[in-house]
Amino acid sequence: MIFYKTEEEIELIRQSALILSKAHGEIALLVKEGVSTLELDKRAEEFILDHNAKPSFKNYNGFPYSLCISVNSTVVHGMPSEYILKDGDVISVDAGVYFKGFHSDCAYTHAIGNVDPEVQKLLTVTEESLYKGIENATVGSRLGDISFAVQQHAENNGYGVVRELVGHGLGRNLHESPEVPNYGRRGQGIKLQNGLVIAIEPMVNLGTRNIVQEDDGWTIRTRDNKPSAHFEHTVVVRKDKAEILTTFEYIKQAKQQ
Repeated sequence: MIFYKTEEEIELIRQSALILSKAHGEIALLVKEGVSTLELDKRAEEFILDHNAKPSFKNYNGFPYSLCISVNSTVVHGMPSEYILKDGDVISVDAGVYFKGFHSDCAYTHAIGNVDPEVQKLLTVTEESLYKGIENATVGSRLGDISFAVQQHAENNGYGVVRELVGHGLGRNLHESPEVPNYGRRGQGIKLQNGLVIAIEPMVNLGTRNIVQEDDGWTIRTRDNKPSAHFEHTVVVRKDKAEILTTFEYIKQAKQQ
C-alpha cells in the first residue's frame, strides 16, 4: 500500500532530512586518509542523537550500526570497522534519520585523495544519474520514467546498474511502497502523484552489474571486485519539479574547509 503524505507530514520529513543532511556534513569533515570507518559511525550517531533524533539504521533488522559504510568494491550495506581509509579509496556513506515519527534517507560517495580518473568519472556519472531520475519525479510521470532515466545515463557511460537493490518509499517506515528500481522502461509502473515521498538511489558499478553477498548477511560487493558508487536523496513528487528534501550542500561545504 502506498501512503501519500500530507503537507504537515512532509514538513516533518523535511526536518528529519535537514538533520540527516547536516550529519552528512559532519561525517564529510572526517572522511580523509588515516581515519577508520568506525570513527565515522560514532560521530554520526553522536550528531544525530544530539539533535534529538535517532539513527534509522541502527538495529534495523538487526543491523548494529548507525551508518552503512561501503568502501571500494562494496556496493551497499557495508559495516563500519577498524578499516583505515587510504589514498585512492572511494567510500559510500548511507545514513537515515528518524525524527518526530518520520524517516529520511541519503547517501553520498566520497573520493579519498588521489582517486583514479576512471573511478572519479564513475562517481560523477552516478551522481548525475540520481538527478536525472529526480527530474522525472513529477506528477503524471510514471515510476518507470525515473528508473529509465537513471539506467540510460549510467549504461550510456558503460557502467553496470545494480538491479537487485532498489530505492523505496519512506515516511513513518524506513522502507515503504513503492520500490524504485534503477532500471526500467519509460511509461511503465504506477502514475506518480503529489505527496509521494521516495528515496531515489542509483547504485552503479565500474564493471559488471552483478553482485555477491558476504557471509555477514549484509555486505554487498561487486562480483568482479571493481569499485561501485551510491548516491541517494529523499524526494517529494510535485507537479512541475520534484522537491529534494535532503541536500549535499553541507558535504560540499565540509570539503572546502
